Amino acid sequence: MYLFALLGNLLIMATVWSERSLHTPMYLFLCALSISEVLYTFAIIPRMLADLLSTDRSISFTACASQMFFSFTPGFTHSFLLTVMGYDRYVAICHPLRYNLLMSPRGCACLVAWSWVGGLFIGLLVTSAIFHLPFCGLSEVHHFLCHVPPLLKLACGNNVPGVALGVGVVCITALLGCFLLILLSYAFIVSTILRIPSTEGRHKAFSTCASHLTVVVVHYSFASVIYLKPKGLYSEEGNTLMAITYTVLTPFLSPIIFSLRNKELKIAIKKTFLSKLYPSSI
Repeated sequence: MYLFALLGNLLIMATVWSERSLHTPMYLFLCALSISEVLYTFAIIPRMLADLLSTDRSISFTACASQMFFSFTPGFTHSFLLTVMGYDRYVAICHPLRYNLLMSPRGCACLVAWSWVGGLFIGLLVTSAIFHLPFCGLSEVHHFLCHVPPLLKLACGNNVPGVALGVGVVCITALLGCFLLILLSYAFIVSTILRIPSTEGRHKAFSTCASHLTVVVVHYSFASVIYLKPKGLYSEEGNTLMAITYTVLTPFLSPIIFSLRNKELKIAIKKTFLSKLYPSSI
């Protein structure tokens, strides 16, 4: 699943890069999204696979902090980019005549850059808050990655509850904020689509949003299980198992959804790569 997620995202990036017809804002954002997924999975899954095959599953303090930072940064960048993609679809459908003005190359580059700045800020904030706490007792992380809840259980001191609350508020606010902005974008999109007189026109407009909307549903469904579940609902093993759905399954599904539900991308992949491998079948 990791190799498929990696190859799928690299295939999307290579296709967007090589096919000039895909040099549009929507595919620029999709390429940036694929980069965030590659970095996110690379920070977690290779280490997890190595630990599964090894008897020595120790990790240094610095490596643990690095893993948290390099997983949180692309993870939250991914959420911000999904929000930007929702805004892109809103402008394309609700304000088509102003699309080239609002989604200029410079504007798109700024949106991608600010998404990464937001991800870096949250990654740095969460990591510094957690790793400035004193750790005492058994240094055994009950998880396959250096995640916030298992590390908070190892921390000691009077400020642990305050740090836990602060980190929780920052993460949930960022995720819910992005989700609400996406919902707002789609509220305007649906309102505009319903005013299109022809059935064919409505179907064509909605089809441009289908892949993004599907990924948003998958992303936030799994994220809500991790971040919004009631405390004590699952055991430690259950929490670890639920985290696998978010860290492995979501990056695995995203390239499939974008490739299968996006006609332009599917044609470009066939044209760019499959035609070279099987010239007689294209």
